[in-house]
Amino acid sequence: QVQLVESGGGSVQPGGSLKLSCAASGYTMRGRCMGWFRQSPGKDREWVASVSFGGEATNYADSVKGRFIASQDNVKNAAYLQMNSLTPEDTAMYYCAAGAFCSTATVGFPYWGQGTQVTVSS
Repeated sequence: QVQLVESGGGSVQPGGSLKLSCAASGYTMRGRCMGWFRQSPGKDREWVASVSFGGEATNYADSVKGRFIASQDNVKNAAYLQMNSLTPEDTAMYYCAAGAFCSTATVGFPYWGQGTQVTVSS
């Protein structure tokens, strides 16, 4: 049974940083894609970033490019999202997702974590 568990969310002031982690069990990340998505109340779930090939291939939404860094540790079977220069607009529930191929669409990922809340406010 595939299980993805996110951690690392919390509250932070604007300009601050957080690092999200996604631990996978029953699933091997090697050679596959890990995606990060976020969802704010009343909004659709949106793609944030994806990472594959042990972190060698990464892609980011324009809204986070230059501020967020996605990485992957195939030994620990974990993925990470380092979030810097956070703004209130980054406030959302963040989800990690796993799939065979990288996609910016939620339907591209069959496996999802339960989410971790990130709140950015002063």
